[in-house]
Amino acid sequence: MAKSPQEEHPVKAFGWAARDKSGHLSPFHFSRRATGEEDVQFKVLYCGICHSDLHHIKNEWGFAMYPMVPGHEIVGEVTEIGSKVRNFKVGDKVGVGCIVNSCRSCDNCENDLENYCPKLIPTYSSINQDGTLTQGGYSDIMVSNEHFVVHIPDSLPLDAAAPLLCAGITTYSPLKYFGLDKPGMHIGVVGLGGLGHVAVKFAKAFGVKVTVISTSLGKKDEALGHLGADSFLISKDEEQMQAAMGTMDGIIDTVSAFHPLLPLIGLLKSHGKLIMLGAPDRPLELPVFPLLAGRKIIAGSGIGGMKETQEMLDFAAKHNITADIEVIPVDYLNTAIARLEKADVKYRFVIDIGNTLKHT
Repeated sequence: MAKSPQEEHPVKAFGWAARDKSGHLSPFHFSRRATGEEDVQFKVLYCGICHSDLHHIKNEWGFAMYPMVPGHEIVGEVTEIGSKVRNFKVGDKVGVGCIVNSCRSCDNCENDLENYCPKLIPTYSSINQDGTLTQGGYSDIMVSNEHFVVHIPDSLPLDAAAPLLCAGITTYSPLKYFGLDKPGMHIGVVGLGGLGHVAVKFAKAFGVKVTVISTSLGKKDEALGHLGADSFLISKDEEQMQAAMGTMDGIIDTVSAFHPLLPLIGLLKSHGKLIMLGAPDRPLELPVFPLLAGRKIIAGSGIGGMKETQEMLDFAAKHNITADIEVIPVDYLNTAIARLEKADVKYRFVIDIGNTLKHT
């Protein structure tokens, strides 16, 4: 007979979980594995709420596994290390992002691209190597192989650094990989949410000219004044869009909802690149002719490998880049999810796990 989540492993754990596709989260007792030779165990202090958490708890992508403790922007303090752990010590400030394991031997893994490993194990709603469900960071403790743990630099506040483990690396990686990090370039950022606002910060730190592309005027002051974007473009304003045609070297598209690609392709220079980071729940229409007419590229990018994630955090520390956050107590979770669904957050909710997660 299958063991209950509480009995699967020796270490008692507690968090908030979704039990079904209603997505409602409530207190949940479960367990974590004992700290293995190469494992790091840490007390979770903060966990960001990513838009993909919302998709997962409601099974909008169709592969949710319940009961589900979400959360893959997890930061805290090391409490125990395995005998073979070399890079961490008790008391270190650390984080775990979207991955907790991979095969470690395929071409991707051997090239520090664990995020593209065909056998990668996501931080939650997946199956561990021992057959049990992975559970994420809306919980009191975390155990992970040290390879998938990163150091949080001392100068970064833990709460505002947490979202960098997903939103940060998801925007940093394509800016670097697709060569959109060269001073003097002009890039567009579509959607000023959790990913978009961090994309603006990284791009500006690279010395790139940034235009925020949004459907409404509501975020203009925020984009230009607070985040330091150079210009603001309303995608529904045909005159503005026409005037900006052919001016951008690249576009980072963070929108997770269905939206037209044709106007965005039009903004690109010849050889320009439109990089898709959002994950809409239905296919987008792909107009091919404007791609041919300018040798333009539409590409996708997903998070980053562990080496690059650490590099991103170190870069963020050097340039004082953090996410703009609203810190919430854990019992506000369902309200926060409802607000996230309406895009009513600037720009990332972060749960204060350390101070508000009380065993019930």
